[in-house]
Amino acid sequence: MEEFIKIIHTGNTEHYSWGDKCDGWHFVKNDGLSVICEKMPPGATEVMHYHQKSRQFFYILSGKASMEVQDKKYTLLPSNGIEIPPLIPHRMYNDSDTDVEYIVVSQPKSHGDRIEVSE
Repeated sequence: MEEFIKIIHTGNTEHYSWGDKCDGWHFVKNDGLSVICEKMPPGATEVMHYHQKSRQFFYILSGKASMEVQDKKYTLLPSNGIEIPPLIPHRMYNDSDTDVEYIVVSQPKSHGDRIEVSE
């Protein structure tokens, strides 16, 4: 069992790009649980969406993010987190002048479970 234990960081795990110059790294990637580190540059935004099954928790490592949940805006600072239950429309965006780095935990995984909301 010990052979599967390893230190995970952005330099040794799967990287992907999304949106407008945003980056993501899969720290844990399986059907039951997803842990992703993401970096969002100033001015970047996610589209409003929800997940049918996935419950998500966003935790800010650095920078200042904004999370729109339904029609309410939340400001997230380092060491702040927010939980988003399934079926709740949300989007994160960076309206600050510095990068935002954060962790997204999804249970079960959110990939393939996303429904975009037309605005």
